[in-house]
Amino acid sequence: MQELRPGLWRWTAPHPQWEHAEHWGPEVGSVYAELPDALVVIDPIVPADEDELFWSALDRDVERVARPVQVLLTVHWHERSVAAVLDRYHATLWRPEERGELPGGVRAEVVHGSDWVEALFYLEPHRALVAGDLLIGADGGIELPVPWFPKAEQEWAASTLRPELRARLSELPIELVVVSHGEPVLTEGRAALDRALS
Repeated sequence: MQELRPGLWRWTAPHPQWEHAEHWGPEVGSVYAELPDALVVIDPIVPADEDELFWSALDRDVERVARPVQVLLTVHWHERSVAAVLDRYHATLWRPEERGELPGGVRAEVVHGSDWVEALFYLEPHRALVAGDLLIGADGGIELPVPWFPKAEQEWAASTLRPELRARLSELPIELVVVSHGEPVLTEGRAALDRALS
């Protein structure tokens, strides 16, 4: 667990279906955020080797914060431990293909691919942009991982999606970029995002 700001945490755990041939490493990240009217968990994955410790810590925080728990999913293949969190806390689920109501302080930018839908979340109180697979940590910054897209969509990602995301995110005062794959950007997030999308 890594505290990024008071009330904003990121943790990583090994992905249970990771194979050496994957583009990404075995560790994937999840986010916990305290917001004015909800406790939000994004793309949760419970560490299999430390599940009792994880649940104990999360139970304490849910009780302390005493707000409804909402799970936010960036993309459907990040469901990982979603069902367990929903069941344990009687939480609600927001998924990008259904576009339900988001808690206050969260903005979603939704991208539609050929057969997938993915959301980037901006957590206003923390000035943090949270990404699933659309942005990854790389070389101390972030990047749009064009080779991860289906072959038929790689040219679209590079030539159309990149400037579209730049325009859609341009007015947000982003200080942190929190990613599922790679290391987050904890300072000068806006500059890192501008470089990734230029």
